[in-house]
Amino acid sequence: MREDTRAADEKYMRMALTLAARGRGRTSPNPMVGAVLVRDGRVVGRGYHERAGLPHAEVMAIRNAGPAAQGSTLYVNLEPCCHTGRTGPCTEAIIQAGVGRVVAAMRDPNPLVAGRGLTRLRAAGIEVTEGVLAGEAARLNEVFVKYITQRLPFVVMKVAVSLDGKIATHTGASQWITGPAARERVHRLRDCYDAVMVGIGTILRDNPSLTTRLPEGGRDPIRIVLDSTARTPPEARVLAQASPAPTIIATTEQAPVARINTLKKGGAEVLVCGSGPRVDVRLLMKELARREITSILVEGGAGVNAALLEAGLVDKVVWFVAPLIIGGRDAPGPVGGRGAAVLAEALRVENGHWEQVGPDLCFEGYIVRRE
Repeated sequence: MREDTRAADEKYMRMALTLAARGRGRTSPNPMVGAVLVRDGRVVGRGYHERAGLPHAEVMAIRNAGPAAQGSTLYVNLEPCCHTGRTGPCTEAIIQAGVGRVVAAMRDPNPLVAGRGLTRLRAAGIEVTEGVLAGEAARLNEVFVKYITQRLPFVVMKVAVSLDGKIATHTGASQWITGPAARERVHRLRDCYDAVMVGIGTILRDNPSLTTRLPEGGRDPIRIVLDSTARTPPEARVLAQASPAPTIIATTEQAPVARINTLKKGGAEVLVCGSGPRVDVRLLMKELARREITSILVEGGAGVNAALLEAGLVDKVVWFVAPLIIGGRDAPGPVGGRGAAVLAEALRVENGHWEQVGPDLCFEGYIVRRE
């Protein structure tokens, strides 16, 4: 590829990625996709997938371009689909519009596509280039990639700690360790992910709402509570509040039937996951994925965090560190459980970066999977 062509391809692909990101938190279970049509060095059409069930990015860009789509180059961050799902195949719309070249950042990991879309375009005589900014494209759709290939939700563990690694004082006081800017960041995370998960300890101690509260509003995530014996009070805020998002209580066979029925009457959906004494989190994750819940923000305590880490279910951490020193040997840390016996057993986090958020620091990184 010529140097000037490569530079142009990357330039317009970045536009497509930026457009795709506008759909963050709204396209599940679909990926975020943006599309840009370029003809004679000029952008003639733009589009992005706004929400599941609405037209795909390619179709939106073609509509935006009108007759100018004829002979243009289409830049799209994910391979165009070639099957009929909630909408029709994008490959046919591209062919009918007379697009001359398609540049795709990455192949669609969906087994229903997986290269077939690009093959269909090539068979129709359209020039195809793939792999432009593939790494950026994969990171943008990290939720979709895991969900569609493993049939499990992408799990993000959010933690807020003091400088000495405490999530609360020895009396259990934890509001607020971080400042307003960090708390707003958490609400923006809730707005992006399908569900938020906590344990029964958090419900009994803090009685959180687990809603999204932003200046411009936002979308409430599905609320999931790990509660092995159905101790969630019927008057808990996760149940007794006006919210379009449902609340799911994950419990076990050890939960009394009377308590389960009370929770159901209170509006909760109850999932029995395992015989106990703890919720089988892997079984729960499989069921949530079956329901097209593709991503979960975990805001639990030490027990919930340990259970998910030990089960190998956490993909990413968002770790806030506040300029506080709490102290106390009995003040809890963010991860319970047995823990590593030697440092070689410790979980590693890679591809991380730090950011200042108000007076606090925020670290984001990815859990390294053990073979």
